[in-house]
Amino acid sequence: MENKNMIIIAVAVVVIIAIVGVIFATGMLNGNGNTQTTPFKTDFMEGAFVGNVTLENESQKYMHSYHDKEHDITYNISTVDNSSALMEIYELQGVTNPDERSFNGNDWKIYFTQAVPGNDTNNTDGTMNIIICESQAEKQGYLIYAIFGADSNVNSTGNAFGESYTSYVEPLLKSLSLKESKDVPAINEEFGLTEDEFAQQMDLIHQYKAGNASALEG
Repeated sequence: MENKNMIIIAVAVVVIIAIVGVIFATGMLNGNGNTQTTPFKTDFMEGAFVGNVTLENESQKYMHSYHDKEHDITYNISTVDNSSALMEIYELQGVTNPDERSFNGNDWKIYFTQAVPGNDTNNTDGTMNIIICESQAEKQGYLIYAIFGADSNVNSTGNAFGESYTSYVEPLLKSLSLKESKDVPAINEEFGLTEDEFAQQMDLIHQYKAGNASALEG
């Protein structure tokens, strides 16, 4: 009887080891306690989202949108030639004081902000928490917008210690490989401006940030 029990225990151990091996081999578990990751690949970036994430829109070559239905998270990823300039413009709207992190040799600025769908400032129940991640390389910049919807069950505290960042955004950043692309969209064209017109606008922004409050008037 003792030998029989030993055989049963040995078989059970072998089965458990086999199951654990499958879990680690397929990536079914990760350090955040989440049970799934979703790999993605574009012409300018590839990595893996935490959770079950589906591609929603890839109509533009350098701007893709993904959605995690279970947690109501939308990920918009894009690239432009000068993402740093775009963030300077966002700073005028109150998106400031980024945290700075480095993953896989890429330096990221991470901003935490909020928005109301449809710009309805009277809507107190529809607030979306947004994490913007920006990395400017030598020839192009990379942007990730992680939008936690009003129905999201993820705790968003608006800083790098909250669940939204630690369990979803940081694992994504750690997984990323950034690619140098051809024909990257020019930031001035995204605003419908020529290079000179955009340079003039940025000069006014720099004057304003330097203390000339009248630079942006009129």
